[in-house]
Amino acid sequence: MFDRFGFQRFAADDRAIEGLPIRLVIALVVGVATMSVMLNMLSGVQGLAVSELDVKPDPDVVTPGEQELDLLVVDADGDPVEGATVVVKDGTADIDGVKTGKSGANGTATVTVSPDVRANQESGTLVVDVKPPAGSQFVDRRENTAVLVVRE
Repeated sequence: MFDRFGFQRFAADDRAIEGLPIRLVIALVVGVATMSVMLNMLSGVQGLAVSELDVKPDPDVVTPGEQELDLLVVDADGDPVEGATVVVKDGTADIDGVKTGKSGANGTATVTVSPDVRANQESGTLVVDVKPPAGSQFVDRRENTAVLVVRE
């Protein structure tokens, strides 16, 4: 039965075993070259390193009526970030439209708002978002500190 299926002939053939290691080496080289090209397309490994931005409003508790908010934009290390756009908009408290400001050299953006608490509420919040400077290694994925609006 062993000879009937020709196993004897395959057992004596060494050619497939000789070609196997070189094929593995070629596949490895092609795989590494492909990975290198893909990483270069993503602007290198350093392009993947980003820092989270946070906004620290001052004051963070206000009353209804017109007032200025100083919004300090900082990176993960607490250093001020210049050129970020800060956006203040309705949360559970109301303001007229959306207010924006750009952070200066000290990382602070000043925005004038006139918040109001909704009917039957004693307090509400204003949402603060930040858009990182163009071309920077910053992101804003987490929620920032909200501004609390308290009725007097």
